[in-house]
Amino acid sequence: MEFLQQPEKKKGINSTMLAALAIGTILVVTLIWVFSFKTSDKQIQEKTLEGAFLEGSPEFALYTKKIIIQTNEDKTTESPTAFGTIVMSITGDIRNITGKTLTGLEIRVSVIDLAGKTVKDKTVLVIPKQAEKLETGQTLPVQVRIEGFNKDDDRANIRWKVTAIKVE
Repeated sequence: MEFLQQPEKKKGINSTMLAALAIGTILVVTLIWVFSFKTSDKQIQEKTLEGAFLEGSPEFALYTKKIIIQTNEDKTTESPTAFGTIVMSITGDIRNITGKTLTGLEIRVSVIDLAGKTVKDKTVLVIPKQAEKLETGQTLPVQVRIEGFNKDDDRANIRWKVTAIKVE
């Protein structure tokens, strides 16, 4: 009755498992190496805003008066999250009447309480992230998402502010 007997199992390293482990390790190391060369958002923002007009310069004062940003209250929403906080999705329209094409535009969106104090704000690069450029006379719809509001936060108003401008 030899055919009913179990063959003896060899103890040792399974070569298939070892090969799979080696391939997996090589794959993970390769992915980490590839992603280490990816340009960060901060680097893109710095490169885009090289030579931009910032607050305090005469050009900034000239152009910022001719960039009109209005909140679209019909499309601005707030939603609760699973963590008990609130996310606001703020929508607005940016109109360029500077007479120049905007190739870089950074704005700060602030949620203000009744006393005029900032509850939360966020600075975003609108051009070239949401549009390549904004020609004179054109309007660009923009949406900014601000997270982390508490239920009892006073969210009375929204303010938009241009923080950097780059023209063509």
